[in-house]
Amino acid sequence: MSLPPMRRRELFAGAALTLAVIPAARAATARIVIDDYAFQPMELRIAAGTAVTWENRDSSPHNVVSSATPRVFRSRTMGTGEGFSFTFAEPGTYRYFCSLHPHMQAVVMVT
Repeated sequence: MSLPPMRRRELFAGAALTLAVIPAARAATARIVIDDYAFQPMELRIAAGTAVTWENRDSSPHNVVSSATPRVFRSRTMGTGEGFSFTFAEPGTYRYFCSLHPHMQAVVMVT
């Protein structure tokens, strides 16, 4: 069944208007907690484009440093209650550690 040209234009205009009011999807987020001298979780799997926030809940200061050379990310030293965020745009395996306490190590795997 064919629609008259005027009716087709009305339908397309309505569809365009409907699409224009649909809000953009929000970016994905993930959280890593620093507590008791450990990153929790120690292994995080996320999709590319996800923002990861590290939150220091420990009584000691910590930071987050990429193990890659050159560094992909590096936070400032975070006190209790402070945080750091980084968005992983590219797939890959990102190992990181706390340079103040090098035994603290973890990984983010991005697909």
